[in-house]
Amino acid sequence: MKYHRILLKLSGEALMGQQQYGIDAERLMQYASEIKSVAATGVQVAVVIGGGNIYRGVEAEAFGLDRVQGDYMGMLATVINSMALQSALEKLEVSTRLLSGLTIQRVCEPYIRRRAVRHLEKGRVVIFGAGIGSPYFTTDSAASLRAIEIEADVVLKGTRVDGIYTADPEKDPTATRYNEITFDEVLKKNLNVMDMTAFTLCKENNLPIIVFDMNTPGNLQRLLDGESMGTLVSRGGTGPRDGRKPVLDPKRTLLQPVVGNQPEQA
Repeated sequence: MKYHRILLKLSGEALMGQQQYGIDAERLMQYASEIKSVAATGVQVAVVIGGGNIYRGVEAEAFGLDRVQGDYMGMLATVINSMALQSALEKLEVSTRLLSGLTIQRVCEPYIRRRAVRHLEKGRVVIFGAGIGSPYFTTDSAASLRAIEIEADVVLKGTRVDGIYTADPEKDPTATRYNEITFDEVLKKNLNVMDMTAFTLCKENNLPIIVFDMNTPGNLQRLLDGESMGTLVSRGGTGPRDGRKPVLDPKRTLLQPVVGNQPEQA
């Protein structure tokens, strides 16, 4: 197995399936089944899921709402999706924990790094909700930051397309897919992989990103089994991080939500 610990980033919009909004039960259970099969092989799995199927903070300004307020509404939307995924996984008898960047004691644990790592070591699927707990940061940024903090080997960005293309394949039939590409090439070619904050965090900490099609059943397992699919973004190598410990920017670590000094759960 190539990776020991992964961070799976899912989009909220993907949960809509063929609906216009909300959560499609069939798509939700498909994702849960995919995650279960991977976790059963011994891979430690953490998940960040967006909230675009319910609400986007950037849409707040279009309605005349305060952007900060809108972003907090978006964070709550990610918690709703996270709770739905947790429920689906538990229906399949997968042990899970939901950790939130916002303190919502009745439904999830507050995010504490050591607690998250402990859950992973015990074989539990860990879901990170509410982004990083601060406005103006996307769930892509949350995925990158949490992956670095828990020392994940890779960020797997599951989308509805099968990788990164030279152009939008839905608009340009001549667009071709990259099998591998470096961080510098992505920036030079101005390709849309993640928002700049999220992408820079991965680049600075040498954390590989793989963009792949999550909607095709079995793709996640095949990817982790070593089958070539999607697009790998890395410093230039083809494997997981080279053993180098992640180096967080001290200024960025201050963006972490402050939580109480609570005892770690066994």
